[in-house]
Amino acid sequence: MSEPQKLRLGLPKGSLEKATLDLMARAGFEVLGAERSYLPRTDDPEIEVAMLRAQEMSRYVELGALDAGLTGQDWIAENGSDIHVVTDLVYAKASMARVRWVLAVPEESPVQSVKDLKGGRIATELVTVTERFFKDRGVKVQVEFSWGATEIKPALERAMGELLSASGASAAAGAGDELLDAEAIKVRGIDAIVDVTETGSSLRANRLRVVETVMTSNTQFIANKSAWKNPWKRAKIENLAMLIQGAINAKEMVGLKMNLPAKIEAQVRAMLPAERSPTVTHLAEEGWLAMEVILPTAKERELVPQLKRAGATGIIVYPLNKVIH
Repeated sequence: MSEPQKLRLGLPKGSLEKATLDLMARAGFEVLGAERSYLPRTDDPEIEVAMLRAQEMSRYVELGALDAGLTGQDWIAENGSDIHVVTDLVYAKASMARVRWVLAVPEESPVQSVKDLKGGRIATELVTVTERFFKDRGVKVQVEFSWGATEIKPALERAMGELLSASGASAAAGAGDELLDAEAIKVRGIDAIVDVTETGSSLRANRLRVVETVMTSNTQFIANKSAWKNPWKRAKIENLAMLIQGAINAKEMVGLKMNLPAKIEAQVRAMLPAERSPTVTHLAEEGWLAMEVILPTAKERELVPQLKRAGATGIIVYPLNKVIH
């Protein structure tokens, strides 16, 4: 008897982990033990999950160690991976949005354009993409690899310089021990960084100013090219992609039910931003209707008081797991 087929699926560890596991659950797939193991279990016997850094995911998919995976468009570009992109899944750590890799400098830096960085040193985790960015603009720089939290490094350099220029060696030694370590020394002389931002708050908190956007990126569902040619695996991947996209669609939507007098139906219909049109049924009580609709969460908080004032009653708002368009 042959072994049942399985899909080897990679899910991202790190910043995308929580959001991805939440979407998997909303899509109907529980991933059990992800916080303790790189090989967690799922409640689907046809899926084997591996938790990997998003930075490495496309390499494993390209080599066939994984049939499919979720990772950033940025890391696929950085690795130059030859994979099949199944679909874009627009979500990030804290929002249903794309992220930006930006070229940033300290607020007080004289740099105003990319050309002003000629001959400078740039720290980033996205080395290949950054080198290509400067090469395309004809600006020669030195790009240095930097593990995460890149946005803090110009701030560390500033603080270190302030400490070194302070009067008294004892003051610098006492107050600055934490900054005067190998990491702080390594970042000395960095002119700019290329780092990822979702809202820009971390850059602002570290007193950094954006000079230019290097690239925009979003999560992508990718597949190994051989796996994509396998009819069973392709169908499994397509089904999973559809359900995850449905979970993304539902993240910022709610369902709304209400009862209303039939005489105000036209008035209420005009107020609803429906995907198509609301579902309407006649109630046992003559002259009354039940109406149900799906709408954006942000609209619901404005709409409910208006519906109540218009004469709707029994208004129920409920969360959604999936919305399949």
